[in-house]
Amino acid sequence: MKSFLFIFTLFLPLSPLLAQDSTEGDEIDSSIKEVHRLTNLPHLYINTFSGQSITSKTEYVYARMWYVSEDDEITFFDSLQIRGRGNSTWGLAKKPYKLKFLHKEKLLGKGFAKAKKWTLLANHADKSLIRNALTSLMGDTVGLPFSPAAKFVDLTLNDSYVGNYQISDQIDVRAHRVNISEQDVPLIETSDISGGYLLESDGFRDFHTGSLWDNESQRYLAPNGFNTRKNIPIRIHYPDDEDLEVQQTNYIQDFINQFEQRLFADDFTDPEKGYRQNVDSASLANWYLCTEMSGNVDGFFSLYFYKEQQDDHLYWGPLWDYDIAYNNDNRTDRGGNTSDTSRQLMVEHSYGAAKIWLQRMWQDPWFARLVNRRYAELLDAGIEEHLSLQIDSLYHLLTESAGLNYQRWGISTSTLRERVLYSSYGQYISDLRSYLRRHLPYLKTAFEALLPEEPAPIEPDEPKIPDFAADPTVYYVLLNAGTGTAMDIDIEHGTVCSNARDEMAESQQWQIIPLQNGYCYIVNRATGYALNDPTEGEPTATTLVGAQLNVIEGDSLDLRQQWDLVAQSNERYNIINSFSQHGANLSGGSTANGTAILSYTSNEKDATSNNRMWNIQAVAHLNDPDDPIVGIGYPGIYEYALAYDVQSDRLHFGSDDLSALRFPVRVYDRGGRLVRSFRASDGAILTGLPRGLYIVTWIESGRQRTVKFTR
Repeated sequence: MKSFLFIFTLFLPLSPLLAQDSTEGDEIDSSIKEVHRLTNLPHLYINTFSGQSITSKTEYVYARMWYVSEDDEITFFDSLQIRGRGNSTWGLAKKPYKLKFLHKEKLLGKGFAKAKKWTLLANHADKSLIRNALTSLMGDTVGLPFSPAAKFVDLTLNDSYVGNYQISDQIDVRAHRVNISEQDVPLIETSDISGGYLLESDGFRDFHTGSLWDNESQRYLAPNGFNTRKNIPIRIHYPDDEDLEVQQTNYIQDFINQFEQRLFADDFTDPEKGYRQNVDSASLANWYLCTEMSGNVDGFFSLYFYKEQQDDHLYWGPLWDYDIAYNNDNRTDRGGNTSDTSRQLMVEHSYGAAKIWLQRMWQDPWFARLVNRRYAELLDAGIEEHLSLQIDSLYHLLTESAGLNYQRWGISTSTLRERVLYSSYGQYISDLRSYLRRHLPYLKTAFEALLPEEPAPIEPDEPKIPDFAADPTVYYVLLNAGTGTAMDIDIEHGTVCSNARDEMAESQQWQIIPLQNGYCYIVNRATGYALNDPTEGEPTATTLVGAQLNVIEGDSLDLRQQWDLVAQSNERYNIINSFSQHGANLSGGSTANGTAILSYTSNEKDATSNNRMWNIQAVAHLNDPDDPIVGIGYPGIYEYALAYDVQSDRLHFGSDDLSALRFPVRVYDRGGRLVRSFRASDGAILTGLPRGLYIVTWIESGRQRTVKFTR
C-alpha cells in the first residue's frame, strides 16, 4: 500500500489549563458540581448564568464551563460567553455554538491556536459526524497550510445532555489559524494596507456595503463586503469589522476586481498579463481538489481565501463547512435528475456564484494541466487509502459517543437534506467510505477529459540534420555571445539563469545528447535534470513568451525538453525549443549574476541579437570529468564487440581489455525514449523492458556508432 511520508496528529488530549479569573463578587468552587465522562471522549459541561437560554446568533450570554479530559482531569472556566452560530444549521434542533473566553486560551493544547473564540460544531446534518473532521485531515494531507482543528467531545448544556460535538477553530487571523500579517489598528500614515486580508465568497451575502446595511449601527462602520463586477459576493473577515477602515475596503475591492478582470480578459491565459499573476498555484490546486474530492455542493457558495502583505497572489482556503459534502445533500438540480455526486464535478454542478471563476480557469490549458498533475501525485501517494484509514480511525473513536448522541436525536429520521437514511451508525460510515471509492477514480477520468489536446509534433520524412555535432560523452558550457556569462541554474528553485563563468561550477556544465529526430536533449551535470521550457498554452514562435527556463526530471520524448541548436555566424548558436518554438534568451543582456534566461521570441533577430546566441565549448570528458578536454575520442580502442545474452537478459561489450571501454552507452526504444544508459565496461540488465526493437548508440574515436537489435 502506498502511503504519505508525514505524520500528523488530529485528536490531541486537552492540556490542563488554569481556571479563568472569576467575575468579581461571584466566587465559584469548581468542586461544587459533580462532572464525569459518559463515553471514551472528553466531556464539556456548560451552565449559563441563571440557566439563561441561548436564543441568539449575535448576543452572547455568560456561562461557566467544566472540561473533563480523557484522563478524567477537570478544568474549570468561569465567565466565558456562549451564543449560537451557523446559518441553516442554526435552525436545526441540535444547535451549533460559539464560545468566547475571558482571556485567550490554548484550548486544544500545544500546536493549536491560543484564542478567545472557539466553535462547537453540532454536525447535526451529518449522521456520520465526521465529514468536517475528515476534510480538515484532507487539507493537512494535500498540504494546505491552515486546516481547522477538530476535537470531539460530549456536551451537557444547562444540565441536559445534548450530544456529540466538535471543538474547532473560529476562522480568523492568528498563529495556528490563518497566520498572515496583521494590520495596524488604527491605521497611521505609514501603514501598509496591502495585507493581510481574510476573505470569503459568501453566498449568504452576510455583510454590509456603503449603501446596504442590516441595522443603524452598521451605518457608521466601514463596508465589510462588496460585490465584484461579476456579482461575486465578497465578505471581509479580516480586518475585523470594528477595525476596518474605508481605505482598506477600497484597496481589497480594487485588487479583487483587477484579478477578476484579468481572469475574464481575452488574454487571460497569458502568464504575464492574465490571472496567473494573482493566484498561488499550489494552494489553488490543493483547495480545488479538496472541493472536488469531497463533492462539496457548497464549495463555491462559501469559499475562503486570503491575501498576504506585499504579495500580489491570492491564497486559497482554509476548508470550512463540509457537513453536507460527500454525497450528503438530496437537492436534485445539479444535472441528470440525480442528487448522486459520485460521478459529478462540482465545478459544473455545485452552488455558488464563485463557480464561474473556476469554470473560466478550466478554459486555460495551464490550469487543466496543473489540476491533472497534482491529482496524479495525490493518487500515486495513496490518497484514497489514506482517507479510508482516517475514516476507520474516526469511526472507532466516535462509536460509543455516536450511540449516545443518537439515543438523544434519533438516527433514522431526516434532519436537513440527507440523501440516505440508515438504522445504524456503521452504515453511515460505510456509505461515506463507499462514496470515496466510487468518486476518486471518476475524478481522474473527468479531469483527463478536460485536458486540452497537445499539438501533434511535426514528424518530417527524414530526421533533420543538426547544425551542432554534439558529443554526448563530454560536458559543455553554454556562454552567452554578448556577455560571456554561462548558462547556470539556481539549484534551490530549479530555474535557469546566467552567472559569471566558474570553471569549478558543475551547475554550468551540460551534457548534450543527440536524438534521432535531429534535436538535442540537454542535461545539467550538477542535478542530472534536463533543460526544459515550461511555457503553457499553445504558443507560436512569437506568442506566450517570457517564461523562465527551468530544469526538471528528464524525459527525452517530452517536446519541452528537445532543443534545436541552430548555427549562426562565428560559431554561435540559437537554442530553440521544439514545443514552444522559442529561443533561450538572456533577459535584458545583463551581466548580473542570477539574470533569468527566458523562453523568448524566435524570429529574424535570432541572427543578430547577442542575447539569443550562445557559444558552445566542450570542457570535460563524461567518463573522466576531472580531466579537461584535450581532444575528443578514445584512441587505442580498436577491437571490441557488442553482444546481447538472452538467458541473462544482459547487453554488454566484449574485449580483451574491458577496462579500456570507458565510453557511455545509451539504449533507446523504438519511439526514441532513453531506457538505459551505462558505461561500456559495465553492461546493462534489460529486465523489465517490453519486447521489441531497440537502438544502442555510443561515440568512440570521435565517431557515433549505432546498432539495432530485437529483444
